[in-house]
Amino acid sequence: MTGIIILAAGSSSRMGQPKQQLVYRQQTLLQHAIQATAGITDHKTIVVLGARHENILPDVDSKIADIVINPDWEQGMASSIKSGITALQTLYPQAQSTLLMLCDQPFVSTELLQQLIETGGDNESSIVACTYQDTIGTPVLLGKQWFDELLNLQGQEGAKKILIQNQDKVLVVPFPQGGIDIDTPEDYQHLLNR
Repeated sequence: MTGIIILAAGSSSRMGQPKQQLVYRQQTLLQHAIQATAGITDHKTIVVLGARHENILPDVDSKIADIVINPDWEQGMASSIKSGITALQTLYPQAQSTLLMLCDQPFVSTELLQQLIETGGDNESSIVACTYQDTIGTPVLLGKQWFDELLNLQGQEGAKKILIQNQDKVLVVPFPQGGIDIDTPEDYQHLLNR
């Protein structure tokens, strides 16, 4: 089983409003991310919220996803990864891997997530990352072997630290639209104009 963790705790400071709630194709970005996980076989979805979680909670379908509130969201991405992995290990100890994704990559699809999971297989030592714009990044699948390293991340560190330290072990899945993420009002306007 794969635990899909959607990291959606940030304050969207560059956007000026919660990007989790920006609407694209009749859904918020967060709803789109959750919906992309709904068609995956043998998985559980955990959404990590933090900043303005009271306002964002109504957008999360609790029948599809478990909700975790990260009280330490201001400390950076690592705190949200820790919140998600801790919840995964508590709620679903049978999970063999985790798939970390963000809510601001609007072109993540069920098919992409399924491809990452299938590429990783049942191997607890798997690392499978997306490749785009000459880099590797999210969504990223990490086998259970890497959970302790995820729990040891600090501050703004994300899974990319593990990818860089273990490049020889990383399998990649092409995701040409992975570089499109929504951080600023200009990014959002470009998305709407596509």
